[in-house]
Amino acid sequence: MKEPRTAMAEPQRYIFADLVAIMARLRAPGGCPWDREQSYESLRSYVIEEAYEVVDAIDGQDHRELAEELGDLLLQVVFLAQLGTEDGRFAIDDVVQAICDKLVRRHPHVFGDASADDPEEVLRNWERIKAAERAAKAAGEGGEAGARREKGRFDGIPKSLPSLMRAFQVSDRVVRVGFDWPDLDGVLDKVHEELREVEAESDPGRRELEFGDLLFTLVNAGRHLGLDAEQALRRANDKFVGRFERLEGCAQADGVALEELTPTEWEERWQVAKADDPR
Repeated sequence: MKEPRTAMAEPQRYIFADLVAIMARLRAPGGCPWDREQSYESLRSYVIEEAYEVVDAIDGQDHRELAEELGDLLLQVVFLAQLGTEDGRFAIDDVVQAICDKLVRRHPHVFGDASADDPEEVLRNWERIKAAERAAKAAGEGGEAGARREKGRFDGIPKSLPSLMRAFQVSDRVVRVGFDWPDLDGVLDKVHEELREVEAESDPGRRELEFGDLLFTLVNAGRHLGLDAEQALRRANDKFVGRFERLEGCAQADGVALEELTPTEWEERWQVAKADDPR
């Protein structure tokens, strides 16, 4: 890799191999003190943060920002792979090899002789292939019978996912094998049932569980409607924040303290804020 040019020089064009080399240099003796002290554990929060910043750029339809945020996310991949290289466990080429192998293996309708006429059939095939992979991996790692737990259907769904997103993935796994309500009416009936159970429960701990059941069922109602609960709630959050900020701005312009508003005044100002919002 060529030496990076100064900020005053004409911009240099880099390729993926340059990023890998830059990261190795930052971690090498004489490199960056901050980069040199990082570990797998310390990078966890950065991976999550950068992934969400990518989502924000997508939602904002800012493609220049998206390119920059994808670079930040890619850096985390390369950074972690550099740690793997230093440990002698894996390198960036192993990361690329693993994902390429997986893509080819799970798309036999593209790279093999299988056929898939629609996205739903692709997903069914994908799930069958994943199940076979889990069984083969368990057999290869198990050694003596019972030495290792057999891989389950929900393995691979990160527990650290936002709960609505994880609920969608969990339900999606079981739907692929036929565990589902027959139609939208069935799942909406379940929503009403869960809501009644929340209302009827007085014990705080039990009420929390019932409320969780309600949220899980609402995620499934969204799935039947073709909606992503995580995205729907994100948009609802943005809508509420926007309306409240308008309400707050109008109150400040009128010299009114929010803490002094009566319930009637809150409602009047909220309706005005809603009327100014086309969403």
